This record gives sequence, C-alpha cells and structure tokens, in this order.
Amino acid sequence: MNARFLIPVFLLITTTISGQGSMNEGFQLLESGSFEEAESFFDAYLESDPNNKTALICYGRAVGLSGEPVKAINLFSELKKVYSDDFEVQINYNEAHLWNAQYGSARPLYEALVTANPDNFAALLGYANTLSNLKEYALALEWVNKALAVQPGNEGAKVSGKYIKLGYANELVTKKQYARGEAMLNEILMDFPEDKETLLNLANLYLISRNVPMAKNAFQRIATSPKDSIIALNGIALAAHIGEKDKEALKTSRIALKKVVSLKDQELRDQTYERFVQALIWNSRFKEAKRAVDSLEQKKPGPLWVKSLRATLGMYTADFKSSLKEYDSILVQDSTSFDGNLGKANALFASDKIMPAYSAAFKTLSLYKEQTDAQGLVEKLNGLHNSSTQGKAFYTFDNGNNIAYGSQLSGEIPFSTKFRATVTYQYRITENTITFKKALSHIVLAGATYKLLPKTNLKAVLGFNNANFDTNTYTQPILDLRLQLQPLPLQNAELGYQREVQNFNADLIEREIVMNHFGLNYNLNTTFNLGWYTQIMHTRQSDDNKRNLVFTSLYYNVFKKPAFKVGVNYQYMSFAEQVPDIYFSPDQYQAIEVFADLRGSFSEKSTYLLNCATGLQKVEDDPQSVVFRLEAGLNQQISKRVIGSIYGKYSNIASATATGFNFTEIGVRLKWNFTKTPLFYKKMLAKL
Repeated sequence: MNARFLIPVFLLITTTISGQGSMNEGFQLLESGSFEEAESFFDAYLESDPNNKTALICYGRAVGLSGEPVKAINLFSELKKVYSDDFEVQINYNEAHLWNAQYGSARPLYEALVTANPDNFAALLGYANTLSNLKEYALALEWVNKALAVQPGNEGAKVSGKYIKLGYANELVTKKQYARGEAMLNEILMDFPEDKETLLNLANLYLISRNVPMAKNAFQRIATSPKDSIIALNGIALAAHIGEKDKEALKTSRIALKKVVSLKDQELRDQTYERFVQALIWNSRFKEAKRAVDSLEQKKPGPLWVKSLRATLGMYTADFKSSLKEYDSILVQDSTSFDGNLGKANALFASDKIMPAYSAAFKTLSLYKEQTDAQGLVEKLNGLHNSSTQGKAFYTFDNGNNIAYGSQLSGEIPFSTKFRATVTYQYRITENTITFKKALSHIVLAGATYKLLPKTNLKAVLGFNNANFDTNTYTQPILDLRLQLQPLPLQNAELGYQREVQNFNADLIEREIVMNHFGLNYNLNTTFNLGWYTQIMHTRQSDDNKRNLVFTSLYYNVFKKPAFKVGVNYQYMSFAEQVPDIYFSPDQYQAIEVFADLRGSFSEKSTYLLNCATGLQKVEDDPQSVVFRLEAGLNQQISKRVIGSIYGKYSNIASATATGFNFTEIGVRLKWNFTKTPLFYKKMLAKL
C-alpha cells in the first residue's frame, strides 16, 4: 500500500490559512493529485519569491509525490536547517521518507514528533501510517484511534484506519486466524458500509477458509454495477470450483463471458476469459481449453496469464514438461510471480523431482510469507518422507473351516528423497477348526527403495518365513524385487520377481510350498477418464507345478470427488498340474465381473472406501457360478501424525481362496509418523 495515498496533504491545513492567495492554483493542483503540474507551478513561483517557506514546502511535496522522493528529502533537509523547530517542515520531512519507502527511518522521526506534539492530529496519523507500512498493525490501530480522538470522524483518519485493518486482516488470514480476520473486515464495513475493496478481501478470506456459501454471498454483495457484477461472477465461479462443483463454475463463467462483451474494459475481459478457460480445464474439457489457449496465443502472444493457462492445462493433462517450460517462461518475465513460483513447485513435484520442488516451494514462501498453498505443498512433501511406523491386527475365516489371526508391525525411514528403508515383522496363527491342524508363522523382512530417476524406482525386500507346526518347523528365505517406472505420461509399469511361501492355511504351510512369481503390471490412464489395468504373472512352485495368471480391468472415472469409478474385470488362470485335493489348481479358470469403487471423505479428517464387484466365474467344465467381492474401510486422522483405520473384505472368488469359497478378513491399522519432519530436512534447508 503506497503511503502517499494514506497520508492526507497536511500542508494544506496550514497553507490555506497563510493568506497566500496567489498560490491557490498550486494548492488546488496538489489537492487534486496533479503533482507534476504543481511542481512546475511552484518552481515558477519560487523564481520571484525564492525564500517563501510555504512555496518551498509545496514545491518539495510536488517533487516527492511526482516520483522524486530522494530529492524531496534533500529539499526538506535543507529547510530544516533554516526552520529547525518548524512543525510544518518537520512533518513534511518525515512524510518524504514514507514516499521513498524508508519506513524504518521514518519511525524514530515520527516518534520524536508525537512526543513533542502529543495532541497533534497530523503527527499522530502520520505515525500510525508509518507503523502500518512496517506491518505493525495492532500498534498502528492504537495510534490511528488517538488521531480520531483528536479529530473525531476525520475522513482521512478513517480511511487510514480502513487500510490498517485491511493489512491486519490479511496478516491474520495468512496466520490462519480466520475468525479474527473476518471480525476485522466486518469492523471496516461498519465505517464504510458495503465497501467493495473490503468485500473482496472478505470473499477472499472465505475462499481461503473454504467457506464457499459465505464467499458467494460476499461476491454477490459486490455486484452493484455491470463491471462489478462480472467481477462477482468470476469470483463465484472460483468459489464453485473450490466447493467441488465444477459444472456450476463453468455455467457461471459462461454467463460472465457473455456479459463482459458489452464492456470496454480490456483488463476485465482478459480476467473473465481466463476464468472461463480455467473452468473448461476444471471440467476436463481439455480440447476446448487447448483451442482457446492456442487462439489467445495467436491474438496476444506473451501475456503471463496466457502462459499460466497453458501451464495449468499441462498440469491437468500430465504434460508436466510443458508446464515447467511455461512456468520458467513466466519467471523470466517476472521472477516474483506467485503463479510462476508456486506453479513451478507443483509441476516439479508432479514430475517426481522432489528436491527441486522443495526449493521452488521455499522460494515461493520467501516471496509470500506463510502462503497457505505453498505451506501445504511443503507439508505434503514432508508427509511423503516422514519416518513412520504402522501396526496392523487382523482376523480371517472361510467356509473351509480355516481361521487365521495375527499382527504386523512395520516401519519406514526415508534417509533422503531418493533412498528409504523398511522393516516388517508379522506374526500369524493359522488353524483348521475341524482337523485341528495349526501353524504359527513369523515373517521378518527388511527392504530398501532407491529412486534411480524421477518416477523410476528400484525396490528390494529380503527376509525369511519361519513356520512352526505340530511335527516340524522350517525357515524359508523370502525375496521381492520390483522395478517401478512411468514409461510415458499417464502410464505406470512394474516388473517384479517375488519368492514367497504358501500360507493360506495350516495344511499348505506344512507342505512348505515355495512360489516364485514373475510378473508385469501395467496401468494406462487417459485425459478422458478411461483407464486400463493389466497384470500378467507366471509362477513356478517348489512342487514342480506352474501357474499362469492374467487379470485385466477396463474402468471409467465417473467423478473426481468423491472419487468414483466403474469398470469390468476379466481374470484367466491355469495350472500345469491339477492337485485339487491339496490346493485349488484348475486347468482353466475364468471370471468376469463388473465393479464399482467409491473413495471420499465425511470430513477433513475422516475418509472412506467402498469397493464391490459381482459377476460370473467358471472352473474348467463346471457350470458358471456367481462371484461377489466386497471391501470397505474407514480412516480417521486422530492427530496430525496419527491415522487409524478399520477395514473388512469378503470374497467368494475361487482363485483368491485356494481351497474354497467365502473368504472374509477384518482388521484394524494404526499409522504414526514418529518424526515431525524428514530426517534430512534440516540438512536440506541448510543447502537451500
């Protein structure tokens, strides 16, 4: 906020009573803000009367307010030598420091002035505005109230109070003290009813705090003219997007776009069209959005907001390279651009370039202190790299009279953004309630994941499975190797080898069947909500049997929030040898099913998932039978670092139950991030 618009022209209070009638034209030029003309007027006046104090002061004000504050400071400094105790000279000298943004230097000058003149309105208000520019809003309010006590209802002091409160409210919002910020803005509205600048700040507060109904209400209050109506519609469209009603956002934006055509305000036209293209992107209408951006670039090559739109389009379509290019281009033109800095940080994060993303996020925070979105990104990055431990307890049963219960404890420690280590211990008791066969398993695993390249990870887990039962005990090594990568945008692939021991029930555990799985997983997403997942696996077993498995799923993402998708699954499985008396091993098994998957939240801290599928399965030449699967879970964030979960699974798909149908599992989980920040956080900050 520029100080020259906050400080009233105090000089006029004194000069208008000086009787210098020939200077009235110059006074009027100063009062109307025609500072360059005023400078010329008083420069000419001083040629005939070079020692006139009033003319010299007016000339200094005109010089400073027309863009030469240093020159004005020097002029008033010379005047102080002549008029050392003159209040008028002193206060203009002080104010000239504000014009030059030398708020720290102005503070002691005003402190001395109000000490010597404790009841002088101009000194009190000047000091209040100095404190406001130093962002000491609470203290600034005290002094503006002292000024109002001297001159109750003074319009200049009320305006200064308004801007002090606006700054104070913004500071409170930055600190997430939304209730106090709202109260401060409502105080302004008591003095300036329906003030549009204040209403815009109030609407912004509600947007940041995600109070969508109140944000819309604040924008609607602004709509008292054709121009302000369009500003309001643009804001309401953004509020609808924040409220996860993107169709409403696009509808509102279309209305604004039609209305703005009749106005000759190019800046508002650009803002409205920008919001419209954003709404297209929010609604996944990427082809329309691309055509609009292409058209804009032909008509208006270079504007930062057009580059920002293309960058946003790249983010939504997973073309992160294009987004980074656009954000870098924005920052070349404006290194302090908020959209450029935060956008680049998000694009780097989406590109899995974690250290550069941290760096860009902290640069954003250095320019925009405590900015909510930038802080949120840092917290998200930290959350992915905090050391954590997770406990799990479970119970399973099936209609083959097999039960199992146990617990699992695991820990993960990321030592850097590229390397993390894991340890896991599982205790599991398996029993058949008819044969009374019982087995106890201890599984101990240690693993590591290393990021070879962005979005390319190598994961290795090594351990052992110790099994104890009535007549014997054995220990088998376990191994899991995976290469996880993203070959192209919107595609994920995983190559893997896994060595594990069959542990579905006590009888199978006793047989010590070791399985060696060789697999490929592949997932393809699209920008039009269709996806395809495929798993291919070949298994060689220690009993010389072999298994081939193919699972494929074609799905469609219906909604974003809550995340809801539907699809069709197909599974094919065959064993080289059939040993039905020992485990489920058909020559041919097929299943086809339709499924629905729903994931959302009840509140900011409570989330849920529900997955169900039904269809038909066929084992060799047997008649088809109905297959049904169900999975449900609830997650609750108990504290900032603790998350609890409960879950349940049911399935009658043959390939999942080995010896029979109707398998059920229920369990609870508890995850604790036992460090507030990653282990490498302090060292990383020192480097950044």
